[in-house]
Amino acid sequence: MAEKQKTIAKSASLQGVGLHTGMKVTITFKPAPVNHGYVFQRVDLDEKPLIKALVENVVDTSRSTVIEEHGARVGTVEHVLSAAYGMGIDNLLIEINAPETPILDGSAKSYVKVFSEVGIVDQEANKDFFVVTNNISYSDEENGIELMTFPDEDFSVNVMIDYDSSVLGNQYATLSSLDEYKEEIAECKTFVFLRELEFLLKNNLIKGGSLDNAIVIIEKETTQEELNGLADLFGKPRVKVKDRGILNDEDLIFPNEPARHKLLDLLGDLALVGVPIKGKILATRPGHSSNVEFAKKIKRVIKKKRGKNIAPVLDMSNPVMSVNDIKKILPHRPPFLLVDKILQMDSLEIIGLKNVTMNEGFFVGHFPDEPVMPGVLIVEAMAQVGGILVLSTVSDPENYLTYFMKMDKVKFKRKVVPGDTLIFKLELLSPIRRGIANMKGQAFVGENVVAEGEFMAQITKDK
Repeated sequence: MAEKQKTIAKSASLQGVGLHTGMKVTITFKPAPVNHGYVFQRVDLDEKPLIKALVENVVDTSRSTVIEEHGARVGTVEHVLSAAYGMGIDNLLIEINAPETPILDGSAKSYVKVFSEVGIVDQEANKDFFVVTNNISYSDEENGIELMTFPDEDFSVNVMIDYDSSVLGNQYATLSSLDEYKEEIAECKTFVFLRELEFLLKNNLIKGGSLDNAIVIIEKETTQEELNGLADLFGKPRVKVKDRGILNDEDLIFPNEPARHKLLDLLGDLALVGVPIKGKILATRPGHSSNVEFAKKIKRVIKKKRGKNIAPVLDMSNPVMSVNDIKKILPHRPPFLLVDKILQMDSLEIIGLKNVTMNEGFFVGHFPDEPVMPGVLIVEAMAQVGGILVLSTVSDPENYLTYFMKMDKVKFKRKVVPGDTLIFKLELLSPIRRGIANMKGQAFVGENVVAEGEFMAQITKDK
């Protein structure tokens, strides 16, 4: 049987501090509809911008994975996304009131605990797996980094790390199935070498770091005086080094915990591909930069196989709105009502349909001997579908009108003729604010894009 998409059963929140910023953070997870993916929302900013967790939006990988969209950033997203991906969750709205997720204990354990407590539920749509059919690889020979994926019936990951260190030498970690993630990977903490700490702190980083959220590894003999100086620099309690080179008072959960944490990070970065993967992954000395470059290569293969613009595949016989339902929302009437059905709609996206028949009045003059649907009417139909999405945000849509204020980047790629079925896909580019909506629209016939553009609309009370 096909595996269903999943989200959480109800909302839940966590509080903590950001690893690098040291800021207090509240992060709230909310259920999201099918095909929503992982989306962050900066609720501390006026416009409350949405930031899709996609590899295209990665802007920094120097010390963590940072994403940005609409001028808003969220940093250190890898542990949150790893937990969601590892638990098989496909759709989440993640509200956050700071520019960085909370580091908590330096692992994904707390996130996994929250997801388990609120419950993970199946949704109506099937998971959209990317099935690896050919080897995909990324390598950085200078640094001995290599990541590869091979065809396989399931998803598995093998990671090898080598830091040329007397304390942390070669380590291996394996995840044979996501079913093992909660017990074998989620609680493994991030790690750092003692030699890096002073540099990081002096460069205005790891303000929220402590021995509670990281494993600190000492490679060479260190005096108690040096340790005391670092503790004072951090403003943290003084500790004594253990014989085996781990500064922390607690024992490691696993002997290969650093390698397991690198696997945890890799899953979080691969979540940015945007779809779950079926394939075997081998990674040698992975890090955020190489992980993201590898994710980009996978994403390029997906786009090449599926086409840059993917036509929605939906059950057209089971619409969420019929034409009579549409007439209760839109003021348009035939012959200027250009939408027959709404096939899918959530808070961010809507998909509508129009059957183009020879009975359309405009074919009488456009053109008598070779009927072609005018491009301006294709755009109008797209706008009407977008109008339904916008008007669905108010409780009494019949008392409002939607006026389109701006159209940009409009392109026509193929002609539309009698017998075609137009599928319109509209998505919000940013949250609706002060009655203003910005949307991207595409029109498909079959698998082909026939028109696209960006629209700005305003909701106005009907006087």
